[in-house]
Amino acid sequence: MSLTVAQVLVDALERIGVRHIFGLIGDSLNPLADAVRRSKIQWLGVRHEEGAALAAAGQAKLTGRLGVCCGTTGPGSTHLVAGLYEASRDHAPVLAISGDMPRRMHGTDYIQATEPDLLFRDPALYTETISCPAQAAAVIHQAIGAAYAGRGVAHLTVPQDVFESKAESAVSSIATLKPLPEVIPAEEAIADAARRIDAATSVVIMCGASCRGAAGELRALSDRLKAPLIHSVKGKDIMPHDEPRWIGGIGMIGTKASYNAVMRCELFMMLGTAYPYSEYLPHRTTIIQVDERARVLGRRAPTALGIVGSVRPTLRLLLDRVAAKADSGFFDEVNAARHKWNAMLDSQAHPAAEHAVVGELAPPERLAADHRLVQ
Repeated sequence: MSLTVAQVLVDALERIGVRHIFGLIGDSLNPLADAVRRSKIQWLGVRHEEGAALAAAGQAKLTGRLGVCCGTTGPGSTHLVAGLYEASRDHAPVLAISGDMPRRMHGTDYIQATEPDLLFRDPALYTETISCPAQAAAVIHQAIGAAYAGRGVAHLTVPQDVFESKAESAVSSIATLKPLPEVIPAEEAIADAARRIDAATSVVIMCGASCRGAAGELRALSDRLKAPLIHSVKGKDIMPHDEPRWIGGIGMIGTKASYNAVMRCELFMMLGTAYPYSEYLPHRTTIIQVDERARVLGRRAPTALGIVGSVRPTLRLLLDRVAAKADSGFFDEVNAARHKWNAMLDSQAHPAAEHAVVGELAPPERLAADHRLVQ
């Protein structure tokens, strides 16, 4: 028995391991929802399509696997866009599906008519309309492959009558639709990095989102080099807040201890991050940056060595090459500053401290007098 285009799409998603679709149902998505109902995929309803896109982006960022979201014709689809910018800018593989009016209504100024391929062109690295059942399998494969290869948003528009039509074939080459493999760095780059690390007396390691899955290697390198670990915003959840090697963030919502450590160290390692706030990065320190994306190396600060590679295999190779450092003075000093900073924050968060600050700014009798003046 032949499958509809909606069933072909859901079958492909199920076969690559998708377990959830986030969306808000509407008429043009009814065929898709019916196909989901017959599958092992769970439809997770939302109150607003932006929430669906944000949920898909969050799931993709945490798992590295394809997140999927849907919006119906017109405003349902356009509401996806704001959330999809999150996936686009955070390099999360997401497939966004827009329902659309039947093809016979196109070009007639029909209610809620939009041009989704134009609308989604900025946040999406691939956007296409499936205009006939014959192209469905190939376009679905292309969209999922683009999302994984570019680590970004792929967008499909499917008119309701196309969703309901019988497809000519299922999606083939399913085995090719998967996350990118880890990138092994070049041996000469590892040797160069090891020489620079061994020559430095103080090292700070910055951990970005691409450090997920490498917490054990980060702890081992921190112990080997007596190097404090700091994190970017997206790397905050890699380790617990009370991890003794974990000094905190940097930048507008970072810690004074982290900032001072970065500015004072002899060597700064940026792992899996293209941290955007360059004013908080050192400009007179030797910087080694490791990232799978060659295009981001050296983008934010003067970088002595850029290594194209995934964080985990790079750290494993470095652990085989770098010598252990005996002097823990720098690490101990930074850690003490971190505890002092945390104690200051804790004191400010205490209710008694809050009342004391309010009292200093405006004594009760002054507040009462001001109130009478206002009246």
